[in-house]
Amino acid sequence: MKLVTAGEMRELDRRTIEEVGVPSLVLMENAGRGTYQVLRREFPELAGPVTVLAGRGNNGGDGLVVARYLAQDGHPVRVFLLARRDEVKGDAAVNLKIAENLGLEIWEILQEAHLAEALPRLARGALVVDALLGTGLNAPVGGLLARLIEEVNSLAIPVLAVDIPSGLNADTGEVMGVAVKAQVTVTYGCAKLGQILPPGRDYVGRLWRVDIGIPPRLTWEIKTELAEAGEMRGLLPPRPLASHKGTFGHLVVVAGSEGKTGAAAMAAEAGLRAGAGLVTAAVPATLNDLLEVKLTEPMTHPLPEAPEVRALGEAALAPLQEFLADKEAVALGPGLGTHEETRSLVHSLARDCPLPMVIDADGLNALAGRLDLLERAAGPRILTPHPGEMARLLTSTTREVQSQRLKMAREVAQTHKVWVVLKGAQTLVAAPDGRVSFNPTGNPILASGGTGDVLTGLIGGFLAQGLSPWDAARLGVYLHGLAADYLAEVLGPRGHLAGDLLAVFPEVLAEFQQGRFPPREEDVGLQLVWS
Repeated sequence: MKLVTAGEMRELDRRTIEEVGVPSLVLMENAGRGTYQVLRREFPELAGPVTVLAGRGNNGGDGLVVARYLAQDGHPVRVFLLARRDEVKGDAAVNLKIAENLGLEIWEILQEAHLAEALPRLARGALVVDALLGTGLNAPVGGLLARLIEEVNSLAIPVLAVDIPSGLNADTGEVMGVAVKAQVTVTYGCAKLGQILPPGRDYVGRLWRVDIGIPPRLTWEIKTELAEAGEMRGLLPPRPLASHKGTFGHLVVVAGSEGKTGAAAMAAEAGLRAGAGLVTAAVPATLNDLLEVKLTEPMTHPLPEAPEVRALGEAALAPLQEFLADKEAVALGPGLGTHEETRSLVHSLARDCPLPMVIDADGLNALAGRLDLLERAAGPRILTPHPGEMARLLTSTTREVQSQRLKMAREVAQTHKVWVVLKGAQTLVAAPDGRVSFNPTGNPILASGGTGDVLTGLIGGFLAQGLSPWDAARLGVYLHGLAADYLAEVLGPRGHLAGDLLAVFPEVLAEFQQGRFPPREEDVGLQLVWS
């Protein structure tokens, strides 16, 4: 599913109207009708009137279409118009006139006295439809509008937002002074970036997308997307009947140091859960016996250590390169440690190893200030930083990374010719060609030590099976989050460990492949983006 900025959506509307010939009034009708269909689906037993809050622009026009469909269905509805009637122009004015001709109750809210008179009626309603401000908002909300939004948020009745909750920046998710907190949002054509990025998602509620008639071919050049279950299901590597362990590749996990053997173990096990035929944990020699006991299915391979520490040293490079000669993929970094010789080893492997490689944790820490090494890497590289690791890579701050997640991830991917998995709420995957995919799965179960090591192993396992870096990263991130969602659904959101993701993964894969999880809610022209 494509994700767009407000400007990109305006251009899609323009091209649909001018190049394809679909009248703008038809687009508004489709938007309002689709919103009404979602409204009836989400709120099937409304016990009271619906209040439509309409602004003077096209967003208000969409709301007026919704009001008309409610009235024609026999449901009590009233419109609070935050403008004089003669200020409403274009297609919105056409729908205002239709509403008037049908005898809909329309109140003009132009000053505090009007608002004070309207609020008791608003509070007695069953539902508020927010059609005040659309995706073009670029300045803080103030005055009467801000007062009304604050009152709406204080009410104990649900809110359905038209296209985007009023007060949210459609490009950044920023709250422009104050914003409506909706239980349901119905967006048009494409989902908007500001509905995905924090804090926007917290204001959107359940997000539905309505097909208003934008031809899909017009969206082909848009490079930002939201991963969808159907496409991710299609990326699962096939499991032919006449196959063997060699069919599914051999992943080598270069990981572990004193106190961090769990990271190596979880990454190795995750590689097998992803479907790799063989996984070997390449670990410091003095920790090998411990991991031999801890790991059953993955193999281990002991390597020389740095002086006086239980961590890999420079002497490990030659035997490791020899060992990797006939393997398919590498996962580098979980629990590796930060010794000077370990960092040197990481530099050599990241630059010179010809195999596809996913780099995480201490592998990333070793590359802080040395991302230039990746520009001449012998094979494809996937980096999986959390915001703190990303900040170290760029000599920046976590706050700055979090405020510019999309921009920073895309710039690193394009500049250094790598794939970037920037973890966090709505983890995103950025590719060297400028594409970015946001991930819709996951929850706070993943805010726990070791879950990143599991993700590294999953991505590595998919690389070993021959998936491209773009597909391996997106599929690994999606299923990693889906496993957390499954745990939350079945057992609740608390008390889980990173290892629980591994334990439930076969069941998650089965439910996912059969289309039973996540549950699908779709109708003609309607699609639930997330709940």
